[in-house]
Amino acid sequence: MDLQEQLKKLFPNHEPSTEKEAVDIKNHELFIQSTPIICKYEKRKGKATTIIESYEGSDEDFKILAKEIKTKLSVGGTFKDGAIIIQGDYRDKIMKLLQDKGFKTKRVGG
Repeated sequence: MDLQEQLKKLFPNHEPSTEKEAVDIKNHELFIQSTPIICKYEKRKGKATTIIESYEGSDEDFKILAKEIKTKLSVGGTFKDGAIIIQGDYRDKIMKLLQDKGFKTKRVGG
């Protein structure tokens, strides 16, 4: 028994809608700054971390950028005190991703 049959038994008077739902897709524009974003490597509590800082746009834009980086690289991380902290040494990949978006980057440390 499939789902449609089960729904018909539960709601015999219901007529399914034939109209398609309108989906509102909002494309958010990030602020592209002229000064480079600093991408540095640190060891914190013995573990490698990549820190991205010196973004001049709004914190909300930086949080969106942090989420995008974390999902594309499939890594953990956080947004804290105006910096994105990523678990592991991913400087090269993050810098490539930021450059593809139009940002200038600067590699610091190691």
